[in-house]
Amino acid sequence: MDSLITAAARALAAGDALGALKRVALREDAPALALRGIAMAQLGDLARARTLLRQAARAFGPREAVARARCALAEAEIALASRDLGRSAKALEAARATLEAHGDRANAAHARQLAIRRLLLIGRIDEAERALAELDAAALPPALRAVHELAAAGIALRRLRTREARDALARAGRAADEAGIAALRAEVGEAQRLLAAPAARLVAHGRERALRLDDVEALLASPALVVDACRRAVRGAGRTVSLARRPVLFALARALAEAWPADVARDALVARAFRARRADASYRARLRVEIGRLRALLRDLAGVNATAQGFVLEPRAAEVAVLAPPHDDVPAALAAFLADGEAWSSSALALALGASQRTVQRALDALAAAGKVQAAGRGRARRWTAAPATGITTALLLPAPFAGP
Repeated sequence: MDSLITAAARALAAGDALGALKRVALREDAPALALRGIAMAQLGDLARARTLLRQAARAFGPREAVARARCALAEAEIALASRDLGRSAKALEAARATLEAHGDRANAAHARQLAIRRLLLIGRIDEAERALAELDAAALPPALRAVHELAAAGIALRRLRTREARDALARAGRAADEAGIAALRAEVGEAQRLLAAPAARLVAHGRERALRLDDVEALLASPALVVDACRRAVRGAGRTVSLARRPVLFALARALAEAWPADVARDALVARAFRARRADASYRARLRVEIGRLRALLRDLAGVNATAQGFVLEPRAAEVAVLAPPHDDVPAALAAFLADGEAWSSSALALALGASQRTVQRALDALAAAGKVQAAGRGRARRWTAAPATGITTALLLPAPFAGP
């Protein structure tokens, strides 16, 4: 490579996109196109960056396999940044294999990290953790080591292991300082800030207070019966009963837990579970059926007994608490993904949430009508964004199950 290409590459490695563009902005050869594409990606113009990288890959030709693989790697990173999660992982794996075969271990490790970040985004935590364990962080350059530790922190947060996450972020901060890349330092700092921010609300005995992630971890490790409105589950005595696909039963469990130790009137339960304005005979009969189902599911954790006015929760534990999301008016998992500040397509959100695209579109339309989210573009180019919730971490709302029996 000539001296300008070498200088531009060093500027990009240090995070100086403008410095790189000054050296190659007017050049149209393949290496310059590739560097311009990466620089535009760092500056946030992802569409232009993708175009330049594809031009570079064509200009390199079939004999320059390593250069083409590096272009494919950069394009995969752009796809991840633009939340194009439906993009095939085969191209990234092929690029990684080519880079490893030709001895480019740093870029091959970067390809593995991109695959891990994608797995983390779509909730495949076990696969992400196994893939991360295969990488030797000590052998990575500082910038990649910081990214490695950020991924480790993300996995720890999704598993609600706050001490592991804090240690990983401390290591990421040291690596980012060593790399000297301002954007990387900022990303680590933001993750550390969110770790200390309120993540949920504790509702008990008619009062509520904010909890940080370490407080949530302590609550779930306690002997209390916890109705978890973030993950829609009931937890206690080392057991977890998921009600994520039983919205009526979860609504009943939450209503009973919020009122404990008092009972809840039948009319109030009907309104809460079925959203009915008045409780007629058919709704009361349906309520009895649903209470029976809830009683059967929670039999090892609590009883649900009838009273003169309605029903009361009788826990095996000494305490009952409701773990509620920061805001109840926005679907929790959807809010968590949109809060990262990136522009998401409905198809990418559907993949990450494990839901149908039509279900996600209906939820987004409802949130847009309420002014909670914004859309840009039309058709397949339409993207959805929401401003991050100020002072709130949404890690607890992401759809990855807590470790349990």
